[in-house]
Amino acid sequence: MSSDLDPAAERTSTTYSSALWHGFADMGAVTASGPFVVSRGEGAYIFDNEGTKYLDATAGLWFTNVGHGRREIADAVATQLSSIAHYSNFGDFVPETTLALADRLAAIAPVPGSKIFFTSGGSDSIDTAAKLARRYWVEMGQPSKKLIVGRQKAYHGMHVAGTSLAGIPVNKEHYGELMADARTVSWDDAKSLLALIEEVGAENVAAFFCEPVIGAGGIYLPPEGYLREVRQICRDNDVLFVADEVVTGFGRIGGSWFASTRFELEPDLMTTAKGLTSGYVPMGAVFIAPKIAEPFFTGGVWWRHGYTYGGHAGAAAAAMANLDIIEREELLTHSKRIEAALHTHLAPLAEHDRVSEIRSGIGAVAAVQLADPAEALPFVKTLRAHGVSGRAAGQGAMQISPAFVMTDSEIEELASRILSALG
Repeated sequence: MSSDLDPAAERTSTTYSSALWHGFADMGAVTASGPFVVSRGEGAYIFDNEGTKYLDATAGLWFTNVGHGRREIADAVATQLSSIAHYSNFGDFVPETTLALADRLAAIAPVPGSKIFFTSGGSDSIDTAAKLARRYWVEMGQPSKKLIVGRQKAYHGMHVAGTSLAGIPVNKEHYGELMADARTVSWDDAKSLLALIEEVGAENVAAFFCEPVIGAGGIYLPPEGYLREVRQICRDNDVLFVADEVVTGFGRIGGSWFASTRFELEPDLMTTAKGLTSGYVPMGAVFIAPKIAEPFFTGGVWWRHGYTYGGHAGAAAAAMANLDIIEREELLTHSKRIEAALHTHLAPLAEHDRVSEIRSGIGAVAAVQLADPAEALPFVKTLRAHGVSGRAAGQGAMQISPAFVMTDSEIEELASRILSALG
């Protein structure tokens, strides 16, 4: 192994004394071992603060679709900030770049004529959609439609609505009831959604939230026909269908801008973030189908909701440059290539005793499911010793979601390093 892949896990650590409180972490363990400090990125690689190079298996946290170190995006942001950094979108105010981005996003929306509501990130987008779904039904004269439904294994961010909707029980523990009128159904059985609707009455159900491919809950692909069936159940019962594309949006589900387009879902609401700017700056957006927006655009109706930094002008500039790169370099096509390469090169890992399953074949995402979920967190550090920056997701799965610029040979190398780490 070359010198730039020296085992980071073997470095001697001093006591971690930073004031930083890490998210999703046992801070006692972090303090004892010290942090993994990322200093820079280049394409499909990142480098730690000692100069060690790693294949980035996760594109940050699902988001660096165009790869690391794209100066074009940084320059676009700098230019915008030197003109005007931001101005709120409240009332009739809007920065010019934000206005242009909204129109550009509407042009690629799965539902023609959609409106765009900007947020600061994915969790904001989920809470926005949950509130809008309930408010829509009030405007339609059906205020009893309040119940919001999610799926087992699903992750919808960590705001109040997202935590309540998600199907990861451990993320809800010790908070009490955060949001009333939230229920969870099976992640892979459309009939369980229908059964809940029939149990509580369609007149009481506002919306169903659905990740086309479950992400942080373990990378679970939709069973054949599942998405089509739940979408029709929502239509038949007058329940809003909300596609959570925070992870899958902007090319992650190869060949299309959105999984909703690929699977012809025509969502009433679609939540996005991550790939919108490739993570270069925080930003999210909710796509709102014309029929949902219509009651709010007739005049005299206020929706008292919004975020100080929603539609931030600097973030909008980053998003515009990011979309330029995706289009110019045909990265939607490359995402489809990565879908096939992951499926090919990861499949042999299923034969390893420590692996129970490989989940791949839909989009530039995959999971290497460890047979013993308790090994997942230690294995993340083992991967680093083999030159891979990885992450555990769900119950013992290794998340694979590379940047769209990762080559087939780099994917083959990634699989080889994972195999070496398995021992």
